[in-house]
Amino acid sequence: MDDQKRELQGTKDQGMKVRRSVLGDAHVDRTIANLNDFNLDFQDFITRYAWGEVWSRPGLPLHTRSLLTLAMLVALNRDDEFKMHVRAALNNGVTRAEIQEVLLQSAIYCGLPAANGAFHWAQQVFDTLGNEPSESK
Repeated sequence: MDDQKRELQGTKDQGMKVRRSVLGDAHVDRTIANLNDFNLDFQDFITRYAWGEVWSRPGLPLHTRSLLTLAMLVALNRDDEFKMHVRAALNNGVTRAEIQEVLLQSAIYCGLPAANGAFHWAQQVFDTLGNEPSESK
């Protein structure tokens, strides 16, 4: 294996480690089980770049990255990704109270309809999860 391929594999391995840590094994395993010729390159891309390059950087803790991601997904009005990242944020020690604060802040800068939708989506995730997660991780 040449140096470039070794570096890409290292980035992919790091990305998969962080991806599993943030999203959970069950989510990543479902994604892997659904790999096909159409989505394989895209999944490789997000594993290497989103998770291996950006989420792995030391400049921000995962907790902060989760809060930022939630706010950006509110702005983009991306419900499926938002719900996935609510679960991820909880995995990263973000509390429901912190998610509420992000959504209130987003209401001012992203608009009330966007934040209103996000409150509903977050509640759907909380309802699915059932009992209250620990508020102090």
